[in-house]
Amino acid sequence: MSMVYPVIPGAEAFSLGRGSVGILLCHGFNATPQSVRAVGEQFAEQGFSVYAPRLHGHGTDVLEFEATTADDWKQSLRDGFEQLAGRCESIFIVGQSMGATLALSLAAEGLPIAGIITINAALSVPAYEALSFTDCPVYLPESTPDIKQTAFEIIYDLVPAVCASELLRLIDDTRLHLATIQIPTLILYSAEDHVVPPACSDYLYRTIGATDKRSYCLLDSYHVATLDHDQKTIVRETLQFIEQFSRLTRTG
Repeated sequence: MSMVYPVIPGAEAFSLGRGSVGILLCHGFNATPQSVRAVGEQFAEQGFSVYAPRLHGHGTDVLEFEATTADDWKQSLRDGFEQLAGRCESIFIVGQSMGATLALSLAAEGLPIAGIITINAALSVPAYEALSFTDCPVYLPESTPDIKQTAFEIIYDLVPAVCASELLRLIDDTRLHLATIQIPTLILYSAEDHVVPPACSDYLYRTIGATDKRSYCLLDSYHVATLDHDQKTIVRETLQFIEQFSRLTRTG
C-alpha cells in the first residue's frame, strides 16, 4: 500500500481566472506553485485562465520526492495542460528553472502550445554536475533560495541525490531537441543567477529552432525571479508576448 503524503499548506496547485487564453505556470525543481502564485494572480487579473500544477513529489515529503522521476514531473505538466485545454482557445506555458526545461521538453514532443516563456531555464546546474552520483550522499543539503530580496519559498531542506540525477537527465535530453522547437519563445533570465548560469539562456536563444524568439535580461533578481524584484517586469514582458502571439493565433 503506497503512502499518501499531505500537501504542505501553501504548496497546493491553483487555478485562477476564466479567459479564453490559458497560461500554464510551472514551478522549478524542489519548489512548489507557491513560488509562482504572485505572478499567476497578476495574469488572472488581466483576464487569462491560469493553472499552476504541483509537480509530482514536490510540496509534500522528501520521501515522496525521492520516488519520482523526470517522467513523473513531465506528466504533471501534461495533466496541467489538459486542465486548461477544455476551456481555452490557446495555451502558453510559463516555466521557471526546471519548469522551463519541462516546457521545452514537452514542446519538442509536440504538445500543442501557442508559445513558451522561460524564466532562468535550467539547461545546466553546475552544483549538481560537479557531483559523482556513485559515491555522493543519499540526500543533499538544499541551499537558501537564491532570491535577491527578502522572500519566502517553500522547499525541502534536503534533495534526494536520485532526483538531482533525474534533473540532469532531463536537461541532457532536452538540450538534444531544442532545435526542433518551432513555437514562439520568450527567454527571460537574470543577469546574476547563482543556480543556473545566465549562459543557459544565451545557449537557448542560439539553439532553439523558433523563428519568433526574444531574450530579455532581468537586472534586479537572482534565480527565483518570480519572487524577486523583477516580478512586475516578468508579468509585463510575458503579457506583451502573449498578447502578440495569442492575437496572431486568433486571426490565423
